[in-house]
Amino acid sequence: MTTFDFSPLYRTSVGFDRLASLLSTATRQDQGNSYPPYNIRTLGEDKYQITMAVAGFSEDELNITTEQTRLVVTGNRSNEAEEEGEFLHRGIATRTFERRFNLADHVKVVAANLKNGLLHIELERELPEAMKPRKIEIGTSGARLLDVEKAGKAA
Repeated sequence: MTTFDFSPLYRTSVGFDRLASLLSTATRQDQGNSYPPYNIRTLGEDKYQITMAVAGFSEDELNITTEQTRLVVTGNRSNEAEEEGEFLHRGIATRTFERRFNLADHVKVVAANLKNGLLHIELERELPEAMKPRKIEIGTSGARLLDVEKAGKAA
């Protein structure tokens, strides 16, 4: 695997340190933490959904929090009474977990629901009005000059 050195980016730019950190984190190999499995998909131009397979967890045992531009999903199983019988194979994992997702600026969690062992987290990008594209009307330069001339004669 190729590693990248982002230190030149830190030396020659201001305010891009978060982007460089994200790129650096993305280039590191995952430590084998694949539990619980999840999907991320887009539902529209500014709508996203994260779906996590959390079989065996109830709503009370799951916690979803946002910290600035990070989404954290944790699952803590309550102590259960021992199940009867001996397991010949135990393939359904119900261990405690913490999964972190980096969110782009202005991406907010709008809903979450648990159905059939799948946790669906709905996200939406909400751009502030000042950042939305706006149309600039083009006027005639003659009209502008007339207004200036009228203001000069009135003075």
